[in-house]
Amino acid sequence: MMTLSSRAVATAFASVLLMSSAFAQTPAPAAKPAPAAMAAKKAEKPRSAASLQCSKDADAKSLHGKERKKFMSECKKAAKDAAAKPK
Repeated sequence: MMTLSSRAVATAFASVLLMSSAFAQTPAPAAKPAPAAMAAKKAEKPRSAASLQCSKDADAKSLHGKERKKFMSECKKAAKDAAAKPK
């Protein structure tokens, strides 16, 4: 039969073995930048007048997703071509 002290030693040893796996976990991934920092980064590049007008036109047509992206691309290209066209 085991004595009380040998049971305590066995329990302590098992606890140490089980605790070591808890400390061996990988560290948490780095935190993503705050939304405010991302907004400041986007605010650095001003939008052109043509881009703003195309955006308003897309809003008026209630375009979203791929349709909006396609419309914006075509609209900005047309505005660029119109600006480059000599009068």
